[in-house]
Amino acid sequence: MHQFEKLKIWQKAMDIAVHVYEISSLLPNDEKFNLIHQIKKCAVSIPSNIAEGSGRNSDKEFMHFLGIANGSTFELITQLILAKRLKLVSEDLIQPTINQLVEVSNMNFSFQRSLKDKINKTIGKS
Repeated sequence: MHQFEKLKIWQKAMDIAVHVYEISSLLPNDEKFNLIHQIKKCAVSIPSNIAEGSGRNSDKEFMHFLGIANGSTFELITQLILAKRLKLVSEDLIQPTINQLVEVSNMNFSFQRSLKDKINKTIGKS
C-alpha cells in the first residue's frame, strides 16, 4: 500500500484538477452541463484513481487504477483541445495545463513500468 499524498504524480494531478476548475469557471454558462461537467469529472478522476489504486491490495490492482487515471488524462487533454477549438478559451490558458497533463501521463507510464518490474521480480520473471 502506498501513501498517495506523498506520490508526486498524485500531487501534480491535484494541482491540475484545481487549475482545471479555475479554467472551467471561465467557460460560458450554457456549457455548464456539457463540456464543463465532463472536464471537471476527468480532472477529478485522475488523482482519485491514483489514490484509489494506492489503497488496493496489490501492485497489479494499483496498475489497473493507474491505467484508468491515464485514460482520464487523455480524455481531459481532448476536452481542453476541444474547448480551445471552439474558441471557448485561449490557447495561452489551455496549453500549460495540457503540458502538465502530458507530464503526468509520462510519470504514470513510468510508475506503471516500475510496478510491473517489481511484480515480475516477485514472481521470478525478468
